[in-house]
Amino acid sequence: MPKPIGVHETLELHELLMFKNVCTTKSATMSGLAQDDELKSILNQDVTVSRQHIEQLKGILS
Repeated sequence: MPKPIGVHETLELHELLMFKNVCTTKSATMSGLAQDDELKSILNQDVTVSRQHIEQLKGILS
């Protein structure tokens, strides 16, 4: 059985989750504006990986 996390840890995870959400939104927006195919690919990969990280963080918080 996993140990419950402390209040300060919950707040840190929440802050990290909000930061990842902002970064994902920015990468998704910029990939639509980017003209270079390699840059678009990098931004799309970042969005994909960041969404997985967000889901993992949500799992830890719930």
